[in-house]
Amino acid sequence: MTPRPTERGAATVTACLALTALLAATLLFVQVGVVIIARHRAQAAADLGALAAAGALATGTDACARARDLGQRMRVRVRSCVVDGWDVTVVAELTAALGPLGTPDVRAVARAGPASIEQDK
Repeated sequence: MTPRPTERGAATVTACLALTALLAATLLFVQVGVVIIARHRAQAAADLGALAAAGALATGTDACARARDLGQRMRVRVRSCVVDGWDVTVVAELTAALGPLGTPDVRAVARAGPASIEQDK
C-alpha cells in the first residue's frame, strides 16, 4: 500500500506567509509615518522661520539670519530665505532616515508678511 499525499504543514506555511505580509505592511506604514513626521517638522520650521524673519523686518535686524537661527535650533536646514518688501519666503529642508530604504529630503515652503487688503473704491 502506498501512502496517500496529505496536506500536513499547509497551515504552517500559510501562517508564515501571512506573518511575512503583516510585517511588510507594518514596515511600510512605519516608513510612511517617518516621512509624514519629517514633512510636518520641515513645515513647522518653515512657518516659524518665516514668521520670525517677518518680525525681524519690523525691528531692522537681519531677517534671514533669524530664520536660519530658528531652523538650526529645530535641526532643519533653511535652504533659502527671500525678502521681498515686507514679505519673507523661507524654504526649509529635512532628511528623513528610512534605514535601508534610503534617505529622502523633505522640503517645505512658507511665506509671511502683512495681509494685503484691497480697499473698496
